[in-house]
Amino acid sequence: MVETSAEAAGHNTFVIGGELPVNRFGYSTSRLTGRGTWGNPPRPDEAVKLLRRAVELGVNFFDTAAGYGPGVAERLIRRALSPYQSDLVIATKAGMLRPGPTVWVRDGRPGALRSDVESSLANLNVERLDLLQLHRVDPKVPLADQVGTLKELQREGKVRFIGLSDVTVGQLQDALQIANVATVRNRFSLADRSGWRVLDFASQRNMGFIAKSPLASGVLADQRTALARAGRIHGLPPAQLALAWALRRSPAVIPTPAPTTIEHLEQNAGAITVRLTDDELRALHATVL
Repeated sequence: MVETSAEAAGHNTFVIGGELPVNRFGYSTSRLTGRGTWGNPPRPDEAVKLLRRAVELGVNFFDTAAGYGPGVAERLIRRALSPYQSDLVIATKAGMLRPGPTVWVRDGRPGALRSDVESSLANLNVERLDLLQLHRVDPKVPLADQVGTLKELQREGKVRFIGLSDVTVGQLQDALQIANVATVRNRFSLADRSGWRVLDFASQRNMGFIAKSPLASGVLADQRTALARAGRIHGLPPAQLALAWALRRSPAVIPTPAPTTIEHLEQNAGAITVRLTDDELRALHATVL
């Protein structure tokens, strides 16, 4: 069933931290840089147009990171969207060193986290980050030091809400003993069950769940898959069907696909108006998994 945009808006809002309402269809800037998430994209002007079109389509939640570029994606957001609309929410991440293309090194030392935050504030041209996520837990640094630093930055007024990325339920439980955690970001899609237990834990606590790679790195957009055949039955492109499923799975889910063309962005955004029935939801489980 396809709803009107107004009907869909009523079903698809999540309030981060009880204060920041966002439309439950976000945008990941992870693919807006050069190859290997490094350097500038080949056509920066096209990236700017893409970001602006996302806002026109109702996207008001953008997921980025200090490590994307590094700094490139954040600066593209600033160029495209500043001065920011009052309802725009930008989530960024700290805690990754970038020595080169495709190379990611966890660095959860308090000084490194603070350095990333200062860079993000400057790149985005804001005085406070809406949502700061620990990019990955660094096993070499006590979790209390990592989450504690985010809490200190929050107390200093540089961060509004704290989130975690790529964590287990156990890590999330430990973090909650240190600070209030508003969101968690993990891999989540029809093709990847690894984040489902974390989603259930987060949903029970009214935490937002940012769905990382909701199209399984493009696998669920492939026209040759079983999902594509199911999509033809529903009259929907497979990517749109996969995103509609993610939205239906839990009211806490905020899918953040990373389309690099306006055509794919517009197609993906159409998922917000699709309402799957319980029977359709069960059929998708059976078809894909």
